[in-house]
Amino acid sequence: MANELLALAAILWAGGGALALTGRALGLVRAALALGALGGIAAAIVALPGGTAAVTLPFSMAGEHFGFRIAPEGLWLMGFGLAPTAFATLLGCPVPAGRAGWLFGAAASLLGALGVFGIENAGGFLVAWEVMSLGGAAMVLWERATLAPGAPVLFMLGLLEVGAVALLIALLALASASGGLAFAHFAAAAAALPGWVRAAVGVLLVIGFGAKLGLLPFYEWFPGAYGAGSGASGVILSGVVLNAAFFALSRGVLAWLSGPGAYALGIFVVILGVLSAILAALYAFQQDDWRGLLSFSSAENAAIAVTTLGAALMFRAGGLAALAGLAWTVSLLHLAGHALAKGTLFLTADGVFAATGRYEIRHSLLAKRSALAFGAGALFAAMSLAAMPPQAGFVSEWFVFQTVFQGFHLSGMGGRLVLALAGAGLALTAAVAFATFIKLFGIGLLGSGIHASGRVGTGTVAAVATLCGLVLALAVGMPLWLSALNLAAHARFGAAAPAMMHVGPLLVPLTAGFAFISPTLLVIVMPLLSLLPLGLLHTARAGRPVRRVPVWYGGSAPDVARTVTTALTFSNALRTFYSFVYRPTAETTRETAAREYFVTKLSFSHDVAPVFGPFLFAPAVRLVRAVSARLRVLQSGQLNFYLGLIGLLLVIILGLTLIQR
Repeated sequence: MANELLALAAILWAGGGALALTGRALGLVRAALALGALGGIAAAIVALPGGTAAVTLPFSMAGEHFGFRIAPEGLWLMGFGLAPTAFATLLGCPVPAGRAGWLFGAAASLLGALGVFGIENAGGFLVAWEVMSLGGAAMVLWERATLAPGAPVLFMLGLLEVGAVALLIALLALASASGGLAFAHFAAAAAALPGWVRAAVGVLLVIGFGAKLGLLPFYEWFPGAYGAGSGASGVILSGVVLNAAFFALSRGVLAWLSGPGAYALGIFVVILGVLSAILAALYAFQQDDWRGLLSFSSAENAAIAVTTLGAALMFRAGGLAALAGLAWTVSLLHLAGHALAKGTLFLTADGVFAATGRYEIRHSLLAKRSALAFGAGALFAAMSLAAMPPQAGFVSEWFVFQTVFQGFHLSGMGGRLVLALAGAGLALTAAVAFATFIKLFGIGLLGSGIHASGRVGTGTVAAVATLCGLVLALAVGMPLWLSALNLAAHARFGAAAPAMMHVGPLLVPLTAGFAFISPTLLVIVMPLLSLLPLGLLHTARAGRPVRRVPVWYGGSAPDVARTVTTALTFSNALRTFYSFVYRPTAETTRETAAREYFVTKLSFSHDVAPVFGPFLFAPAVRLVRAVSARLRVLQSGQLNFYLGLIGLLLVIILGLTLIQR
């Protein structure tokens, strides 16, 4: 039944993408893509807690047919990633000029993601991986949400192709050792490889999949590409696409590279994940655009999941199967909650665009002017990403900390120290993320409302409200949700860690003696506890009516435009404190008239410098340009030069022929 649903989803996506290219019946295309997403969700529900049945696709490469099967963890990640995608595709791109092309790109991304989740052949997997990348580029390019989307999209594709080349080399090494392209033989082949080759393959897999997950230095394509598109594009890129990349990385390092060297690889993955999370969180806090902030946040949350994946490698290599299952399960929980909450806020960003015409983070009062469900939905999603109770993000990040805190079970001092420092780094990340989403909601959806002239569409309000309900349902029903991962954890680690992660309604890190929380009970207790302050407030108001007076402003009349808190002023303190990371710039230019005596226009611009751009990407660009300048002579158009080249090639061919004889 699950495979039939997935086949139906693939047909709907392929048919919808083909119809989108004609530019006709776009409403039907949106419905087809959304129905395909619902079919994928239904397949995940039907097939869990086991995976789908293995089938052979009618495609082949190098004489081998493509096997297809989605493991339970793949179904989990796919299902939660498709939930916001269904709303994004149904609502479509908010920019009218690019709706047809956007739908084609969305269909390609979804088809590619389905292949990444299920294809078990290296050749077919790489094709699906590239289709997923090209679909994302098509979405951003065709919707034309900015005046010049080409440069950031090319930068994205350039970095993703670096990852694709790394994946190609890694998969070729494993395929050569196994004698075929089927994933089923990769684990045995990797175990027989020399230690340095196995380590190189592990690093290449991390680079390849990390390019799409936003691990450093690859996260620098996120704000440009996401910022050139709409929130609907961000829903797909940060949801099902990001989840597919994590699933592929998890399968690669846990299933294929489980032999010697896994402990060192786990340490490398933990360090890389923590550093990526810290830098992504710091740069997210400085963004003044909804899409840029949410894109960096996606990289941060992906890095947190990668950190727990590295911890799973370390625990399993240390013989701690239950803790390895805990760490791995936590990464899946974290990405599930992230997909729902981030999808909610990306759709909220499209609602802000509909009401203000911009994606800037500035006062709009939309949380009060729009339907209550819109403001509440955005608040719940922001609370989840800020790890505030009782939302899903609070549960998963609590589990993340409980996981790294248990590093003392490792026998080696190096591993203990790495996880202890990882906990400190993740604490910094959580603190910055908390401030980031206070800024996003407080400034982006509250305030004076002077910038909001339109209204949020009914469809967007319904989508945001539904998704925020799913975020809360994931947290409240966590004791039930965990059962969907029992078989997967037992098959991967030999221990059903999810079954040990709850005692009734209590959530525990394998044992209630270490720590426990209960979002299920918090949802009941917190409203009851709120009755006390509400009662006191009502009593105080009944005895002493509220008197409203203007805020004291140095004896002068208050000027709302001058005293308002902006995105820059809110984050400037941290920008100053971490100036060694940000290297901030601020520039003021003035336009004058009448011999520079009268200022007609004053422009202020500010920015933060990227970490890797000047030191890694810029030198690479200069090298390519220098080489291209040298090779420009090949396009001189001089006939004698071309005849000389042909003659030289003939001499070389003749020489090689004589040598062979």
